[in-house]
Amino acid sequence: MTKIPYIPETAPFTPEQRAWLNGFLAGLFANGGGDEMPQLNGAPVKGGEPLPILFGSQTGTAEALAKRVAKEAEQRGFAPQVMALNDYAKANLDRSSKALIISSTWGDGDPPDNATSFWSWLQSEAAPRLDHLQFAVLGLGDKNYSEFCGASKKFDSRLESLGARRLVPRCECDTDYETVAKNWLNGLWERLQASPSANGVATNGYGTVINGHPIAAKMASKSNPFPAKLLKNVLLSKPGSEKEVRHYELSLDGSGMTYEVGDSLGVIPVNCPVLVNNMLAALGCIGEELVNVKDVRVPMREALACHLDICKPSQELLSSVAERVPGSEFAALLASERCDELKKWLSGREVLDIIRLAEKPYAPAEFVPLLRKLTPRLYSISSSQKAHPGEVHLTVSAVRYETFGLGRKGVASTFLADRIGDADCVKVFVQPSHCFKLPVNGEAPIIMVGPGTGIAPFRAFLEERQICDARGRNWLFFGDQKRATDFLYEEQLTTWLKDGHLTRLDLGFSRDQTDKIYVQNRMLENAGEIWSWLEAGSYFYVCGDASRMAKDVDAALHQIIESSGDRSVDEAKAYVAQLKLEKRYQRDVY
Repeated sequence: MTKIPYIPETAPFTPEQRAWLNGFLAGLFANGGGDEMPQLNGAPVKGGEPLPILFGSQTGTAEALAKRVAKEAEQRGFAPQVMALNDYAKANLDRSSKALIISSTWGDGDPPDNATSFWSWLQSEAAPRLDHLQFAVLGLGDKNYSEFCGASKKFDSRLESLGARRLVPRCECDTDYETVAKNWLNGLWERLQASPSANGVATNGYGTVINGHPIAAKMASKSNPFPAKLLKNVLLSKPGSEKEVRHYELSLDGSGMTYEVGDSLGVIPVNCPVLVNNMLAALGCIGEELVNVKDVRVPMREALACHLDICKPSQELLSSVAERVPGSEFAALLASERCDELKKWLSGREVLDIIRLAEKPYAPAEFVPLLRKLTPRLYSISSSQKAHPGEVHLTVSAVRYETFGLGRKGVASTFLADRIGDADCVKVFVQPSHCFKLPVNGEAPIIMVGPGTGIAPFRAFLEERQICDARGRNWLFFGDQKRATDFLYEEQLTTWLKDGHLTRLDLGFSRDQTDKIYVQNRMLENAGEIWSWLEAGSYFYVCGDASRMAKDVDAALHQIIESSGDRSVDEAKAYVAQLKLEKRYQRDVY
């Protein structure tokens, strides 16, 4: 017999909420029990998924349409609630997972009388974040008026700014609305029935929440990221720097997420809207065309913005374009023996450059399968959760450059830098690291080599060692281009150095002198001391660029062991191999 879970009196809920939850759990686990579910705040929740349908109606047309939509929703297995927009409190939008809004427009683009209170609340400071809410807006209007469907446009835009996500694009109907509304509704039902049910309880896409309290939250993951609020976006690099390095602080409150220093944070990016618009223009699309993405029908604009990699061209796209221009110079580059030439030609070019080679635009349905899926970006976490409870910090360089007369942007780095305001959220998950960890023994010394944004995990290491009162010695090698503009976390690092928490800090700024100096040069200058630390049981860590820096540091380490340890080349290799076997040589490189 299945044991029914029970919410105890010690749980952080009111008696009414606790009673509802216990009834809800009983209804989920008990055999039989009928169609009716318990009630929350007096609102009946039927076996179907709740679906608030709110209307703004001056003459009754929008209200009548809302009631017709409710009947169809009930036939499709939902539990609709129809109410005027001014009765928004009954809809519990701050806890609902989905909602439909059907509204006409009155006056100079204003809401109808029975929607004015809703609009005042929605645009006030008291309006809550609605990251958990998926919504759809249907506007009724008259194209003879300049502010056609003005009220629905305002509702749609403001809901988005509060974090809510569209189920389908907003629909705007003229006086002859029947056919347009029907087509829109058909697409809406398809989306609604394809998305997961909330089973009558509000969800934020991460875990079940009632009045802000998480219940039975699922573990955040790549497929179930947590919407983390951005707390800080601080420019670390100073004026005159050739780089744009930023420090981000994200809130994990309510997520239940934990991480260890050395872990990475997965960020779910969204493509640049300017690039999306350019892509739509090149394809001759308006953006509302429905396409299949992961077996779900979504508008083309959403597919390009949120689901597809529109920067790096796939092999399928290259081959397809080559087939359309068989005699071109580009097509010839796809010959197997010319792969090196193709790689060089592709450098600095993106999907937009490739599709412009085709003789005619692709139809949305044939274009989407030719693109890679947009993947999460992993960043080394630059904070200790013990030092910053409920927060996670990142250190990210925004990638911007120009090639072939066009500005290019790093997808996730500029998404974080440019398009996440103080009130918005970033979808994240923790990617645990099993091979980049601090020693269990806090007495063990550590050597850290992290130039540029490679400093990130070592800031976390130092915070962790400080708050845990670890007594082991700490030695950091840091470098970048210029000390005056690129000394990341200078104040924090120099403070640690002064108070003795950071035993040594060796710096290599490559452009502060004629001969470039890098972290590996500083290592070789201190070869004897590094060897002494290694022989005393020190752990050796490297974070940063894998293609050049990490290789140069590894070569320097071998050279130090050979010279200061008086070892042969083969013996130095064996020594390094033993360090790795003992997990005393760890790298986080990319």
